[in-house]
Amino acid sequence: MQPGYLPWLGFFELMSKVDLFVFLDDVQYTKRDWRNRNRIRTRSGWQWLTIPVLNKQKSTQLIKDVNINNSMDWRKKHLKALRINYQKAEFFDAYFNDIERIFSQDWTSLSEITITLILFLKEKMGIRTPCARASAFEIKSRKTERIVEICELLGAGHLYDSKAAAAFINTELFRDRGIKIEFQDYAHPVYKQVYEPFISYLSAIDLLFNCGPDSLRIISGK
Repeated sequence: MQPGYLPWLGFFELMSKVDLFVFLDDVQYTKRDWRNRNRIRTRSGWQWLTIPVLNKQKSTQLIKDVNINNSMDWRKKHLKALRINYQKAEFFDAYFNDIERIFSQDWTSLSEITITLILFLKEKMGIRTPCARASAFEIKSRKTERIVEICELLGAGHLYDSKAAAAFINTELFRDRGIKIEFQDYAHPVYKQVYEPFISYLSAIDLLFNCGPDSLRIISGK
């Protein structure tokens, strides 16, 4: 999966169900996508939290090479938004100081902060799946062949991927190489939020602040 900013619940359901999770950080960065933004709950509905990036006229830039535009004080804005909207959440105090410490670091790489935050959420939810970065494998092939080669390099006989991936993955290549492929069909759970009515498909930070140690159980539908 491509690393994103404070991803939704389905991202972590997928991570929790596999033996090894691979961050696909060496594919093309896509604008106006989930790579640098996500949504949080507010009293009036929801709002975007977006990390500004420096990628103008760099249409072929890889995710791992995208830098943050730190001329904007986005960290202060995001922390303020989290504090205002979640300070009354049951588990806000349990996690906010750690998040504040992560944000206080001098970040320049988009993928570095997004992966760091994902690993933080993973740990606090109790997900023990080991992770790797595709960029470490230095595979040059593209599209479906690239994913097949990553599976073969890791000795994986079963790929569990997002539902969205079904639109562009050539499943025949996997079958030809003896690799089973399964696409996620995630039923979004309903859980207690600070405000009503319930809004789905928000960042998983919403679940963590509201449900704390029960987050993984809720994500897994147990």
